[in-house]
Amino acid sequence: IKFNFGVKNMKNYNSFELLNKMEYVRTGGSPSELICANMLKEECEKLGVEATIEAFEVDGYEIKCASLVLDNGEQVDCCGVGMSGSTPEEGLTGEFVYVTSLADAKLQELEGKIVLVHSKLVNVKLYKELCDKKALGLVLCCGSVYEPKENVDLDPYQYRDRHLVNGKIPAVCIRMKDAEELLRKDVKTVTLTVIQDEAKVNSHNVVATVPGTVKPNEVVCFSAHYDSVSYSKGMYDNATGSTCIYELMAYFNEHKPNRTLKFIWCGSEEMGLLGSKAYTEAHKEELKDYKLNINVDMIGVTIGEDIACCTCDNSLVNFIKYLGCEVGFAITPRQGVYSSDSTPFADKGVPAVSFARIAPQGGAQIHSHRDVKDFLEPVNYYKTCEFIELFASRLINSVVVPVENVIPDNVKNDIDIYLGRKERTK
Repeated sequence: IKFNFGVKNMKNYNSFELLNKMEYVRTGGSPSELICANMLKEECEKLGVEATIEAFEVDGYEIKCASLVLDNGEQVDCCGVGMSGSTPEEGLTGEFVYVTSLADAKLQELEGKIVLVHSKLVNVKLYKELCDKKALGLVLCCGSVYEPKENVDLDPYQYRDRHLVNGKIPAVCIRMKDAEELLRKDVKTVTLTVIQDEAKVNSHNVVATVPGTVKPNEVVCFSAHYDSVSYSKGMYDNATGSTCIYELMAYFNEHKPNRTLKFIWCGSEEMGLLGSKAYTEAHKEELKDYKLNINVDMIGVTIGEDIACCTCDNSLVNFIKYLGCEVGFAITPRQGVYSSDSTPFADKGVPAVSFARIAPQGGAQIHSHRDVKDFLEPVNYYKTCEFIELFASRLINSVVVPVENVIPDNVKNDIDIYLGRKERTK
């Protein structure tokens, strides 16, 4: 498959086939994530590119037991929520109440009660209120009331640091359809049990370097996360981004770049962008030399739209729009914050852009057991890869990198909101 967007001798490097070596669950900090890290390092070295594995600590947990039992003895299918602590072996029994929102939480007396929240991602403000009001336990929800239960993955959500600073409330997660049934039955009392082992474990970033030939002290870095959620093979999200930056590395290893290139396969993105946060912290003294971060997160679907989210000066939006028009590649660029590994780079002052081919509602699913290779195909995959190659080539080999090396104030504000350091005012 060859498109040749104005670049001589462009070819593909069979990176789509590398997806076959990633078709398994790869959760952050797990043995399978390390297996994948070693595989990626080995693939780099096959091309003669030096690569290292950098370990960093993350919160790890193993759920030993999780149950939700109604007052009539009926059990509701559930999973434990990671890093939510453990109950006594006999569980916690309390009045079952539904909290619809932060405003509702402020109205109710919640001490000693087990609270249903209709989300798997409990809002941090709401969580703080529940902690302050001494809620006994939490029941979170995932999925849709429209889907048969067998189609809904029970989501073992994990509390993040921003939750844990307020304390721990033991929690389980149930399907939305079951939550609706519990409310219709007007259940009064439940017993919640979750037992888990919690400990620090190592996650891993894989870092490969292609030295620059003209300005080796200036760096452009590529990133993509290679981990998945715990019930998904994560082929679209984000094995495709991982193989895409392998494709880019192979290209630039053959066509030597003017500037030094770093290729970073990030671990534990699904746990809160932890790999890129760890990398930017470990290498913070070097980041003054980084001119741009190019992140790739989900490509290769047949039905979808190519986008570029630029967490930097708006001139890059215009450049990508111009380039797409010049070579006939449909792409929608915008300025903003993308929920992936580009954000920690921009937070440390490195201009960043995330490329993706976003599936519409009803298209390929992420964070699902349905995220398998069946919904990916090479034509659009390589077309996106080659546009990114062209874009990157222009900037990497330019006399002066045309992206202003500063993050605009409006973008800084959006990053602060995304990372929970500020509240949205509108």
